[in-house]
Amino acid sequence: MVPVTGTVRYDLPEADEFTRPYWDAAAEGRLLLRRCADCGRAHHYPREFCPFCWAGEERVTWETASGRATLYTWSVIHRNDLPPFGTRVPYTAAVVDLAEGPRMMTEVVACEAADLHIGMPLTVTFREAADGVWVAVFRPAPD
Repeated sequence: MVPVTGTVRYDLPEADEFTRPYWDAAAEGRLLLRRCADCGRAHHYPREFCPFCWAGEERVTWETASGRATLYTWSVIHRNDLPPFGTRVPYTAAVVDLAEGPRMMTEVVACEAADLHIGMPLTVTFREAADGVWVAVFRPAPD
């Protein structure tokens, strides 16, 4: 998924056979999580095993998330020298609590920093980071 250009991009995933379903779903506007059939817990980032009970790959499956989250914490980034972040400053890096339980690192978009608050309801949306590469970001949930 990382395009071959003269410039290194620090914002693009390195998809592999295991994570391909996640990135394909993102390109379709769906956020996927992994859920363990043994302990019932969902986790994010995608792993081939359950990080809670260590159940193996055959017991952990993909699941479409609701897309709902609440803001846990954030930081407004005013300087970042890694390409292409420098062209996007300021931006809001954030950690959100997904409705299904996992915590996720992301970016909050379409919201002024002064309007952010802990516990703020958010909803997932997707940004095309490169041709065909979509990443999950969050925006304020509609009232």
